[in-house]
Amino acid sequence: MRVLGIDPGLTRCGLGIVDGTVGRPLHLVEVGVVRTAADLPIQERLRRIEVGIEHWLDVHRPDAVAVERVFARSDSSTVMGTAQASGIALVAAARRELPVALHTPSEVKAAVSGSGRADKAQVGAMVTRLLRLDAPPKPADAADALALAICHIWRGSAQSRIDAALAAAGRSPR
Repeated sequence: MRVLGIDPGLTRCGLGIVDGTVGRPLHLVEVGVVRTAADLPIQERLRRIEVGIEHWLDVHRPDAVAVERVFARSDSSTVMGTAQASGIALVAAARRELPVALHTPSEVKAAVSGSGRADKAQVGAMVTRLLRLDAPPKPADAADALALAICHIWRGSAQSRIDAALAAAGRSPR
C-alpha cells in the first residue's frame, strides 16, 4: 500500500509518501513541504498548496491519503489556516476518488511512538528509525506527514477492513 500523509498548514504543508503493509518493513518514497509566504493573499497560498498536493498525487499515485484531523488550538487564525489547507487536501484526493482517512495528532503519535503524548522530537526519532533513515526529516512538518502515512498503513488499513466487514453484515461502520 502506498500512502500520502499530509500535515496541513498554510506556511508549511508537510507531504510524505510511504510504501508498506502491516508486518513488513516500511519504505520512504519521498518527503517534502509545500511552503507559502505569509504575506501572500490567502487564495494564492491555498492555490499553491493545491498545486503542490496535486503534483504529489499525480507523480506518486498513492492508494490512500491520510490527513491530520484539525483540532482546536488557542490561536483561531492557526486553526482556520490549517482547516483550509486540510480542505484542499481532501478535495484533491476526492477528485481522484482516493480513500481518505483523518487521524488525530495523538493517534498518530501513539501509532509511531507508543505514546499519544510524544513530542515532536520523539515522533521524528521514531519515523527515522521505522523508515531506516540517516536523520530525522526536516522540518517537523515533513516528519509529521510521514508519521501520518505510517499510522494509516498500520491502523487505517485495519480499520477499513473492519468497516467493510460491518457493511457486509448490514451494520453501519463507525
